[in-house]
Amino acid sequence: MTNISKLSGASTADFLKEKGAVEKGNGGESFANQFKSALNEVNDIQKDSEKAIADLATGQVKDLHQAALAIGKAETSMKLMLEIRNKALSAYKEIGRTQL
Repeated sequence: MTNISKLSGASTADFLKEKGAVEKGNGGESFANQFKSALNEVNDIQKDSEKAIADLATGQVKDLHQAALAIGKAETSMKLMLEIRNKALSAYKEIGRTQL
């Protein structure tokens, strides 16, 4: 019975204070910033891959092995980013279905 009385004493302001403490964390990055930096990194890898493909097409490639590695790395990083996006969307939908 004491646990229920503790819950009734909680206010929205208390929850917002706790939320602010969680968002600030221990000096770490927020999820949005981490996700944005990961997207930028994948974008840079994709640009490198496009350059390698263009070099292959024009015959300016110096090392075929390095070009193939850049293309493979771009493919793998894009697949990983798509899976992360799918998991995040799934979690968002699950939270939306949660009844309060």
